[in-house]
Amino acid sequence: MAKTRKILHLDLDAFFCAVEEQLNPALRGKAIAVGGRPDQRGVVSSASYPARKYGVRSAMPMGQALRLCPHLIVVGQTRGVYSERSRAVMAILRDTAPYVEPLSIDEAFLDVTILPDPILDIAKRLQKRINDELDLPCSLGGATNKLVAKTANTVGKARQAMDKPPNAITIVPAGEEAAFLAPLPICRLWGVGPKSAETLQSLGLARVGDVANWSEEALAARLGKLGGDIWRRAQGIDFRPVLTEHEAKSISKEVTFAKDIADEAELKLTLRRLADGVGRQARKAGLAGATVKIKLRWTDFSTLSRQVTLEQPTDLDGDIYESARRLFEQVWPPGRPVRLIGVGLSGFGEPKRQFGLWGDAVSGQGEEELIHALDRLRDKYGETSIRRASDLHYRPREDNKR
Repeated sequence: MAKTRKILHLDLDAFFCAVEEQLNPALRGKAIAVGGRPDQRGVVSSASYPARKYGVRSAMPMGQALRLCPHLIVVGQTRGVYSERSRAVMAILRDTAPYVEPLSIDEAFLDVTILPDPILDIAKRLQKRINDELDLPCSLGGATNKLVAKTANTVGKARQAMDKPPNAITIVPAGEEAAFLAPLPICRLWGVGPKSAETLQSLGLARVGDVANWSEEALAARLGKLGGDIWRRAQGIDFRPVLTEHEAKSISKEVTFAKDIADEAELKLTLRRLADGVGRQARKAGLAGATVKIKLRWTDFSTLSRQVTLEQPTDLDGDIYESARRLFEQVWPPGRPVRLIGVGLSGFGEPKRQFGLWGDAVSGQGEEELIHALDRLRDKYGETSIRRASDLHYRPREDNKR
């Protein structure tokens, strides 16, 4: 007989803020936001819980955050320290559980089925160790699967007072998955976006339990395959394993301008820089992607994205830029100001080079050799040691997303 699975979801509470408070204890208990400067169109990367009481949230423009909380303390990101603290946390997780799936710098799933102790005891020991050894608050959700464990963590954190990190533990016992999910608003169910939620609500299905009480066939008839998936999730069914090797699905870089940019040349230069960065990151990870994507955000915060699939995967800066440039030219109305621009690469596979028999072989192989030589120089002397002539006037801002 198969063992009942025991899955934990761990989330570090306001991680960037917690690290900044370690570096400067005078910030503890205060309303702080880590992110970019408001006069340079910065955004909030992380908000402390005292700041959240005023409505400050991640991804919010810093100027808006200051209007909501005038006494907010804005702290620039201390790069490098976050990764160091994250590695220490992940080391503790791997020392505790045989299977750990990192989701981001501050979040992970753990499969502790093989451990003999009750899941609540395992969660308590793990939380205490991270609290004591690393002085970091963390919350955990536990259940028989990833879907319910993550939802339990989200619900448990929301139940705590907002004036300090929740440091919560919320466990859903085996067999109670559907009952736990039933009273939640349908938008809280993983995989239900705004459009799906609107469709479900139009059918009178406002809560997860309402969906669970429908038949799978009836929901699939209205929403197709997604309807069947949503019905199963509403039952608390999720067979996904905890993956110890979390494979990258995409690589992207974007920048928020200090002032809206409407100049075509400047926007294309920015695309060039971002494409170079994406290509370099792909090569460092040993990846090549067949899908190139661009993202544009206008002054009213509406966002447009477009993508194109290439004939074969690439990790070359020039290939990525040319695809991004063509997409940009197709969708950008000349003269329209842009607030944010981004480039992404996905659809990873083995890079394939198809050079011609004569001149193309020399130029293609030469480009590849040149790029790898530049990578080696940048690894040794830093990212800005070798730059394009068109980039000499450019100075990267600290709050640009990397």
